[in-house]
Amino acid sequence: MAKKTIIKIRLNSTADTGYFYVTKKNPRTKTEKLKFNKYDPIARKHVEFVEGKIK
Repeated sequence: MAKKTIIKIRLNSTADTGYFYVTKKNPRTKTEKLKFNKYDPIARKHVEFVEGKIK
């Protein structure tokens, strides 16, 4: 069987609210850490979310 290429990652809020999104990533094509501007409902504004590991 082939090894799975897509892994799950956690996008952590930089507003230190503890809010996160879970998404998928192909580490063979996207080698750098992902950064997105997404909505944080606890902070009630759009903030930057950065990639972190799922524990």
